[in-house]
Amino acid sequence: MVTWSNDAILALKQIHDFIALDSRHYAQKVALELWGYAEELSLFPHKGRIVPEMRQKLIREVFIYSYRMIYQISTTGIIVLQLVHQRKKLNKKVVLSKN
Repeated sequence: MVTWSNDAILALKQIHDFIALDSRHYAQKVALELWGYAEELSLFPHKGRIVPEMRQKLIREVFIYSYRMIYQISTTGIIVLQLVHQRKKLNKKVVLSKN
């Protein structure tokens, strides 16, 4: 099972809205691919690497397009914690604040 934190849902919406300024079609495509990739993580939770800034084996990340999808492996499944553009510095407090 995959759940999304409020921060991750907000980030997904912001990504969609930003891309939609140029192309609604591409915005929907990217948003659906990000959502679908999260669903795949429930089958392969260790697919991503450990987040270097955090060094916790249950908090991992995968790269999709220009984004880092940061997620936590839990006993109930996957929790998508945050989506962050690769060029932005990761705020560890923001990632962990919703757990």
